[in-house]
Amino acid sequence: MSEPTASAHQLILVTGPSGAGRSTAINVLEDLGFEAIDNMPLRLVPRLLEGAPAKHPMALGMDVRNRDFSTSALIETIDRLERRPDVWLTVLYLDCRTDVLLRRFSETRRRHPLAPAESPERGVDRELDLLAPIRARADSLIDTSELNVHQFRAEMERRFAAETAHGLALSVESFSYKRGLPRGIDMVFDCRFLTNPYWQSDLRPLDGRSPRVAAYVASDPKFHPFYDRVLDLTRLLLPAYVEEGKAHLSIGFGCTGGQHRSVAMAERLAKTLAEDGQQVAIRHRELERRKPEEGAA
Repeated sequence: MSEPTASAHQLILVTGPSGAGRSTAINVLEDLGFEAIDNMPLRLVPRLLEGAPAKHPMALGMDVRNRDFSTSALIETIDRLERRPDVWLTVLYLDCRTDVLLRRFSETRRRHPLAPAESPERGVDRELDLLAPIRARADSLIDTSELNVHQFRAEMERRFAAETAHGLALSVESFSYKRGLPRGIDMVFDCRFLTNPYWQSDLRPLDGRSPRVAAYVASDPKFHPFYDRVLDLTRLLLPAYVEEGKAHLSIGFGCTGGQHRSVAMAERLAKTLAEDGQQVAIRHRELERRKPEEGAA
């Protein structure tokens, strides 16, 4: 699908397991100017899209609490909307680890909607099984497991603040392989072959945002051939993703600790793409766990 036109209904469908943050996401989208409706019955969605497109894009919250919810019914609704030439659809799936979902239910003392008289574990397991096919259909995925409400809001704003401009939202992320791959990343590049600033005592306390660390990483003879190919590949793929109708593209760089090499690569790519005129958000997963004043000198 090409970019939405003035005659197209622009719609974000927000779903995911209970406790993953759907209500927060709907509230953020409403603050961003979307017309937001939560738990609308699936059978009423076609009526919502009758007539001329609304002035503002729409956001619909869907989960197992919908009265007529079923996996097949939601997938059928997605299929029907994707076939319509007058609809620009993005399916946003909010993911979350099982242990975090259980902790959230425990903290709020809420009953799980799929296990009101049983343990939350049973409800979470049932819901994740139900939603697995829908997760596979998502255009955009945000893992909220390690995000507090402020970080989650910032991530939503990074991805969807530009929706009214009909652009492809880009996010570039650094991470540590020790803590695993981030969920929802579209393209991943391994930076562990580059010379590691960690072994330089004067650079170890810093991170890849520091000009000194960035210069040290870039001094590796393998850096520029690697970076140039990553940049060329990204520039090649961006128009293809737009043509496919993708609303968001996430690019990840990983290294051993997620402090130096991956951060330097992410910063450099984000800066270059921004200079190209792209809207780019950047996140350093491991640096978020440090104090803000650490490492950037």
